[in-house]
Amino acid sequence: MKSPITTHVLDTSLGRPAAGVPVTLELRLDDGTWQPLSEARTDADGRAMGLLPAAHKLVEGVYRLTFDTAAYFRAKDLAGFYPYVSVPFEIHRTGEHYHVPLLLSPHGYSTYRGS
Repeated sequence: MKSPITTHVLDTSLGRPAAGVPVTLELRLDDGTWQPLSEARTDADGRAMGLLPAAHKLVEGVYRLTFDTAAYFRAKDLAGFYPYVSVPFEIHRTGEHYHVPLLLSPHGYSTYRGS
């Protein structure tokens, strides 16, 4: 079994996975502050599968994945326009798996709920 929240980063400018991207997962608390839940780096396949233990019980609420894109592009000796990408998303069904991919290039990005 895998983490209930996973991500996958693809570098669309190169047409391959984005390895080594630092990723932070947070949960928004009732007072509006963000509670850090975990940090990871994408693997050689661009995936961060172990953000949470497989047995972790999600709670309803707003979560946020933040990708340190500046670190990724700096490691590739490239200049990117967005120093980080922050993707907030809301969980209503706590028993489901949430996969939040990021399609990345030096001057743009997109995201969606994957499977």
